[in-house]
Amino acid sequence: MSTKYDIAALKARLGSIKSEDNPALVKQKSRDFFWYSPTLKRQLDQVTGDIIVSPTSEAEVLQVLAAAHALGIPVTPRGTGTGNYGQAMPLSGGVVLDLSGFNKVKAIEPGRYVAEPGAILSDIDKQTRAHSRQEIRLHPSTYHTASVGGFIAGGSGGVGSIKWGGLRDWGNIIRLRVATMEAQPRILELQGEDLHKVSHAYGTNGIITEVEMPLGPAYNWVDVIIGFDSLRGATEFANSLGEQDGLALKELAVVAAPAPHDYFLRHRKFLPRDSHCVIVMVADFAVESTLAYARRFRGAELLMRSDKLTPEEAKGLPPSFELAWNHTTLRALRVDPSITYLQVLYPFPNQVELVEKIHQRFGDELTCHLEFVRFDGKITCFGLPLVRFTTEERLEEIMAIHEEMGAPIFNPHRYTLEEGGMKQTDEIQLAFKREADPQGLLNPGKMIAWEDPEYDYRAGKTFLFRSLGEAAGG
Repeated sequence: MSTKYDIAALKARLGSIKSEDNPALVKQKSRDFFWYSPTLKRQLDQVTGDIIVSPTSEAEVLQVLAAAHALGIPVTPRGTGTGNYGQAMPLSGGVVLDLSGFNKVKAIEPGRYVAEPGAILSDIDKQTRAHSRQEIRLHPSTYHTASVGGFIAGGSGGVGSIKWGGLRDWGNIIRLRVATMEAQPRILELQGEDLHKVSHAYGTNGIITEVEMPLGPAYNWVDVIIGFDSLRGATEFANSLGEQDGLALKELAVVAAPAPHDYFLRHRKFLPRDSHCVIVMVADFAVESTLAYARRFRGAELLMRSDKLTPEEAKGLPPSFELAWNHTTLRALRVDPSITYLQVLYPFPNQVELVEKIHQRFGDELTCHLEFVRFDGKITCFGLPLVRFTTEERLEEIMAIHEEMGAPIFNPHRYTLEEGGMKQTDEIQLAFKREADPQGLLNPGKMIAWEDPEYDYRAGKTFLFRSLGEAAGG
């Protein structure tokens, strides 16, 4: 394989640090779940690195960064590659820094834990539960495969956000250790305000080498599914349930009919095709209160509660959080590969009316999927609606209509930080990149503010990183 980088010299500098340059294996490790988006599938399908390097300690991370810096080779960090937007895909080739083996839980204390970035979230949870009956507060639906460092660098919230808000909210990250990309890489300790420099920055301006995160009390969670004959009824109930502060909830979603019946195949026996489903994770001691509250809502029908299933009924059922967030999209894609999705915010306080208006506007083209969260202290919902994909132009049109109707889009069909939601430069992250990665070697192409400071966010065009633009003939 021809490459513009001196990979042989890099390997000589790496010493005993594990590396792999078999092109098939490198390509496999260069990918994430970008193919959820037909746009990203077209743009990124051929992207690959030149070599995988797998450090297992902070000292090895520093050694890799120093070697790559000396040779001018870009470095794209990744955990386990469960992101959906190409966050960890090496647009300029070079080193894919695989942190999945750098994965120990180093300390568990009251209210907090310390871990290496490659630690899998479910493994952390297992250890904190066994050690002190505590559990992690937030995790994506890829709980069993996602790493904590990848979650912080590329995620925004998920299961637990109905109680704790998102990763951006104060207190949901306590401390990070971060390695810089310089001739002599430094380790920086970030807390408080400084956490914003690297959280949700895709590893463009530093490599996370240690995390300290909060813990909450560990409960026995029960999966409850409640059906409604109207989307409005399901949405009103879910919104109101989320506002009941005394109920210990971990997950609260709405998926409109007929998607639950059509796509949640293992649960299908519980889900009538015309039921709009509210999916709830609730602590075992709060189930009866939750159901009593549901009885106040006209048309509420209990479809399933996991604590009352026989072993035979429960066999093979995934947990309810694997019906939620982007697992909803994944299950739909397995049945119908033409489906894609959006990420939408329905702002407080008119979220229920806005959901109804938007879904009336689009009909069958858009299947409603809502995730209720605490956002700036208020209960509202994000949408991850399933879209019947026809063309990229129509997809752009659908997003523009959402924006016009007052529902901001966090675009999952873009791979840059800014286009995904900010639509403007994050000055804090840009300033930190100038300090921590002056040569621009960390995850190139993902921060427009660095690549093209004059870029016009209102132009309505997709930002294409230079190497991809050249590949596309543009």
